[in-house]
Amino acid sequence: NLTNFVTVILFTFQTNILAELKNWKFTLTQHYRLQVKQETEKHAAHVKQLCNEVENLKELLHTYEISIARKDEVVITNLSQALEKEKERVELMRKFTLWRIQHVKASQEEYANRLADKQFRTTLMKKVWVAWRSLNEIKWKDKVARACQLRAEDVCVQLTNDYEARIAELTANLEQTKAEIVRLHSERDQYEDTMKKAFMRGVCALNLEAMTMFQSK
Repeated sequence: NLTNFVTVILFTFQTNILAELKNWKFTLTQHYRLQVKQETEKHAAHVKQLCNEVENLKELLHTYEISIARKDEVVITNLSQALEKEKERVELMRKFTLWRIQHVKASQEEYANRLADKQFRTTLMKKVWVAWRSLNEIKWKDKVARACQLRAEDVCVQLTNDYEARIAELTANLEQTKAEIVRLHSERDQYEDTMKKAFMRGVCALNLEAMTMFQSK
């Protein structure tokens, strides 16, 4: 009877220890799984947010490029129209001058010659002035366009460098998180191994104590 009682006590104690260890293992496993899940969700949300920011910046850059291209086209079109109008005006003025010279030539040839010479010099000066002014306007527009293009390129390079640095930082954080997860798994395995060894030592101690009691009995 005493042997059966001791056996029942040992079995009950062993069952309770196994149940407690199983509960501890389940609790620790659930806790680590929850931590890993939370970290994974945080990382995924952060990466998604950065991807959205990159897409928005790409769309903004595309919009800037289209706007600059349209401005260049408008400037070129306006300059071309201005040049054509100026050419037409000069041509009309020249024709009018020739017609006037021919009209007055019959009565005052000398006066007409002086007038024609004066008008020719005036027309030439206007042509030179118009050509010089048009050339300066074209050069100024080219300078502004080049400055805008260089500025846009600098902004694009800066944005690219900033986001590459942020992506590198996030990659490093991801690697650090993965290393932490591996470390937690290793600690969990070590803890389970330690608990198994402790349990085995406890069982051995109980067996030795029972044997001692039987031998003394």
